[in-house]
Amino acid sequence: MSGQAKVPNLKKLRPYGDIMDDGTVQVCFTLPVEPSPEAREAAVLTAQRMGLEQIKVATMEKAADGFSLFVIYGNLKGSVDFTEIRVLKVEAQKRSRDEIDELIKTKIGRKLVVLGACTGYDAHTVGIDAIMNMKGFAGDYGLERYQWLDARNLGAQVLNEELLKLAIQEKADAILVSKVVTQHNIHIKDFKDLVERAEKQGLRNQIIFIAGGPRVTHPLAMECGFDAGFGVGTKPSDVASYIVDEYLRRNSEPGEKKEAKPKKSGKAKPTKKKSVSKSKKKGKR
Repeated sequence: MSGQAKVPNLKKLRPYGDIMDDGTVQVCFTLPVEPSPEAREAAVLTAQRMGLEQIKVATMEKAADGFSLFVIYGNLKGSVDFTEIRVLKVEAQKRSRDEIDELIKTKIGRKLVVLGACTGYDAHTVGIDAIMNMKGFAGDYGLERYQWLDARNLGAQVLNEELLKLAIQEKADAILVSKVVTQHNIHIKDFKDLVERAEKQGLRNQIIFIAGGPRVTHPLAMECGFDAGFGVGTKPSDVASYIVDEYLRRNSEPGEKKEAKPKKSGKAKPTKKKSVSKSKKKGKR
């Protein structure tokens, strides 16, 4: 056998199991029947409907009364062309906390105000805490630790109208919305509601809107009217890098208020007064 690793065929990419391109996958599902030989056969047929070959039932266990849990191995028939994949993703230069602080200090000259919250009736704060709180996530410090970010974690169950009201009051530069609950697509409804309210109040183009959560993708966030979306594995520095890049993109002269142009100094040309004829003067009383 050669010691060289086999190079994957990116034009016909398949899952890897024991050897390259074998297409081996593991699936797990529950059937609402008691464990039995018939249940096992039903699981095999189900895996066949998924397009698997060489199916092996690794586990059949009783999950509860009337339910069986299966773990199955099989090989996929098809493949994907990896070279043709194009994904809409967040475009931002990855920077460290120190680099982001220095960039804000030198290019903007003031702290950027960032508000983060779980909106609606979502009470799951794990995601927003990981991004906002000082301790951060996976060794990456949260936005509260940045010297040039005024980051405020508003917690859970913040209504959209209250969030926008506070954004106006605090002159927020960016709003981070985290959604975990997705039943009946409630996260999408809440996202769209926030953007609609922002548009009615003339805030949509004044604030950077960012969505996050385990079921959130960048394309989904953009469909809902947000500027960016971050999903599983996102670190605080990813979000901070995007905020700074997007702010600088929107502001050609960041940190400087546009003032009215002063009047030109120097010799001003005297305005000629229109001469009024004597006849007109006499006729006018």
